Amino acid sequence: MNVIILGSGQVGSTVAHSLADEQNDITVVDLDPGPLQALQEQIDIRTVVGPASSPRVLEEAGAKNADLLLAATNSDETNMLACQVAHTLFRVPTLIARIRSADYLADPALFKEGGIPIDVLISPEQLVTRHVRLLIEYPSAVQIREFAGGRAVLVEIRAAAGSPAVGRSIGGLADRLPGVPFRVVAVYRGDSSVTIDGPTVIEADDDVFLVTVPDQIRRVASEFRQLALPCRRVMIAGGGHVGMGLARALESDAAVKVIEHNRARAEYLAEALDSAVVLQGDATDKSLLADEAIEGVDVFCSLTNDDEDNIMAALMAKRLGARRVIALINRPTYVELMENSAIDVVVAPQLITMGAILPHVRRGDVVAAHSLRGGASEALEAVVHGDLKTSKVAGRRVRDIALPPTASIAAIVRGTKVMMASGDTSVETDDHVILLLGDKHHLRELERLFQVGVLYL
Repeated sequence: MNVIILGSGQVGSTVAHSLADEQNDITVVDLDPGPLQALQEQIDIRTVVGPASSPRVLEEAGAKNADLLLAATNSDETNMLACQVAHTLFRVPTLIARIRSADYLADPALFKEGGIPIDVLISPEQLVTRHVRLLIEYPSAVQIREFAGGRAVLVEIRAAAGSPAVGRSIGGLADRLPGVPFRVVAVYRGDSSVTIDGPTVIEADDDVFLVTVPDQIRRVASEFRQLALPCRRVMIAGGGHVGMGLARALESDAAVKVIEHNRARAEYLAEALDSAVVLQGDATDKSLLADEAIEGVDVFCSLTNDDEDNIMAALMAKRLGARRVIALINRPTYVELMENSAIDVVVAPQLITMGAILPHVRRGDVVAAHSLRGGASEALEAVVHGDLKTSKVAGRRVRDIALPPTASIAAIVRGTKVMMASGDTSVETDDHVILLLGDKHHLRELERLFQVGVLYL
């Protein structure tokens, strides 16, 4: 696939790394030659220096032959204009744009037929806000990914010593939860993947990935660690788009405090929020956190635009007694360093944003895709098409489907019904199949499996 990426920031560079590893032809455009040179030294891509919305620059980037254009510069206006130029002059088939401003996102008519030609709108801030809100709603989870419009979820839980699941086999775990729809799809012990079968025994600190339905998350999670009490007291460091959006989402159900360093922004937040308390100050200030009774906070969310401040604030809050801390971290190297630290949950915005982009670069009818474990693994939702003659999946039992190595079918969504997959489960046309791929090197094999071929037999 020929892909043009406009902007070499966190989103653009993350997408470039991910897609270049999958043998796509990638061209990245940016005004600043420095980041482009750094990208070229790391991965095999083309780069073009110049304004992203320029017809000349887009032509030089190969827009005439592009399959997809991702406009991810720091300017909403540049992104929108670039999509308009790419559509009008070059007829690029798929146009994706990052739009941050709530003013633009508030009116969907702006991007409907006859409006600005953008096929997919991405707001990283909204995606991250939604993700953090789910983590607060289900405090036992390290991460949650949604499928089939939220009817099914992939949950990562770290098994705690002394929990019912530790020392128990996966088969025995199923016996403890009769009638509860769930399936363990992966277990990681340190950096190594553990073979999944009935006799596999869960150990303390295992990272367990399982698929279930939303109303059973707490029941399943209780097997892996003690269930946390509902979050009634929330403190948020950073009053930017994410911090403000999260405060708005939580303030009707919880006591929310927001710490914002910039005085003008703090005053704006105080006016814009209904019941949340806004404090102007430094979230890494030990005295401020102590004065605001950090030891009584159920969850502390460090959501500023500065990775170092987020790390320090989260570590300080945890040390002073916050029950659970969540930190927003952009730099991949920092994410790796903090994953086994005192910080309970590390949120990587670029990986969450990738989930909105990946379905549009996957071959076959993929409607959802989420990067896992730093992008090494992927969870996908694929729609089954064809029949026994034209498909390698439709009309077959799960055990008879020739899945590539490290791939497993976790669940099948048929209409409104969510079914956990077993070897005897039959797959039908129009089913939504939720899969986990442990090693993305087998991605092309998985994509081919779900493609329909007229002459398959």
